[in-house]
Amino acid sequence: MTLTVRARRPGIRSLLLLIVSEGKMVVRDTAGLIVPIGLPLLILLTSAGSAGEHVIANGMTALDLYVLPLVLVIMVATIGIINMPSFLAYYRRSGILRRLAVTPASPFMVLAAQAIVSALQIIAGIAVASTVAALAFGANPPVDLAAALGVLALAMAALYGVGLIVAAIAPTPNAAVALGLVAFFALGALGGMFGGREALPDPVAEVGGWLPFGAAVEALTAAWAGVPVPIGQLLSLGITVVIGAVTAALLFRWE
Repeated sequence: MTLTVRARRPGIRSLLLLIVSEGKMVVRDTAGLIVPIGLPLLILLTSAGSAGEHVIANGMTALDLYVLPLVLVIMVATIGIINMPSFLAYYRRSGILRRLAVTPASPFMVLAAQAIVSALQIIAGIAVASTVAALAFGANPPVDLAAALGVLALAMAALYGVGLIVAAIAPTPNAAVALGLVAFFALGALGGMFGGREALPDPVAEVGGWLPFGAAVEALTAAWAGVPVPIGQLLSLGITVVIGAVTAALLFRWE
């Protein structure tokens, strides 16, 4: 009589162990831990003083409507487009994903754990930036908090989608960092990271507003002001999520 032993699929406990392991990796990566939070905080600290004195409408200042949404999107983009792809490229280069592929633990569990740890890092960064802005500069919370949280969640998914494309096409960890930096600065420049889209030529500014960085900033600004979030920007972010997922599914290599 032949006995067939079926390998048990890993459950929640295995995922939690992977999350803890991913968290330790992020903590040990000093630059990857500090830069995504430190850089936006630096922008906040250098801009908040004058922006907090410039009232735009209904008691909301330039700090509330322009600086804070930009700072939060920079934080999400840094982690999603630069950090996350470099970790995945390292795992692929070192053979971790290949070894996981022949065990009951799917490589997709690593993706899930990395996404969860990155999300926790983003939540921590948003909490720090919002607290500093409120306590030190008197920043106001979003008028429509639910819409702001929804936009942030969609922006995270969209910018992670861009990061997955980077991870799919980058052959090495160094290439992932390089491509991620190029994508980050290109999307950021077109989305108003360096002085607002108003300084760009009209056609370029229009395109930048539809790309994920600019769309996220514009949608988050609307939620902060309490006005309806533009449907076009939400569709742009949603389309980016789909394109990122499909591209990664087609091109991502586990080894």
